[in-house]
Amino acid sequence: MRIALLGYGKMGKVIERIALSRGHEIVLRKTSNDSFEGLENADVAIDFSIPDAAVGNISQCLLTNVPVVSGTTGWLADYEKMVTFCKNNNGAFIYGSNFSLGVNLFFELNSYLAKMMSKFDAYKVSMQEIHHTQKLDAPSGTAITLAKEIIDHSNYSSWTLENAKEDELLIEAKRIENVPGTHTVVYHSEVDSIEIKHTAHNREGFALGAVLAAEWIVGKTGVFTMKDVLNLDK
Repeated sequence: MRIALLGYGKMGKVIERIALSRGHEIVLRKTSNDSFEGLENADVAIDFSIPDAAVGNISQCLLTNVPVVSGTTGWLADYEKMVTFCKNNNGAFIYGSNFSLGVNLFFELNSYLAKMMSKFDAYKVSMQEIHHTQKLDAPSGTAITLAKEIIDHSNYSSWTLENAKEDELLIEAKRIENVPGTHTVVYHSEVDSIEIKHTAHNREGFALGAVLAAEWIVGKTGVFTMKDVLNLDK
């Protein structure tokens, strides 16, 4: 499989190493100043760039008829626009706030717990996410995904990073050197607390998941998620 890497930072280099180990070829390594030359030779593109570049990268892939897997966060205000653009161009697109197998299982656990806890008003929910100091967006896309599932199954109307009102879910975002990603959800009452937590030890899980998603999407048409890739809806 011929892969275009859109974004060649730390994640891009780990993805490259894993892709090569699985027998794939890298035909484009694009940083912010590079052109898209070589994209037309790719079977699939993997976008781990920066928020400002994501929409342009995804659009160019869809215009070039190259399936695209994007793990860039911080650009989701334009997500629905990209969904429509993908459908209008008969393309293939996966966005994931996190491609790690463990995190996607954690998403399912979080959703199940939120549904169960919705019956018990004594518990208040809070979240914490910790990432490395180079991460540009806060809260993380993973934290936002977790928060949306909780909001969908509770009386919370939105999330906030500070000064939470009664109907707002508080997310504490910390930036600490060399932390790949830690996410914690806590249900707290006067008598006890219930906590679920996912801790990433390195970037390998994120990168492997992105490569698996890229392998899966080739030959398909439509807009998908990691639930489709991992068959978690079955």
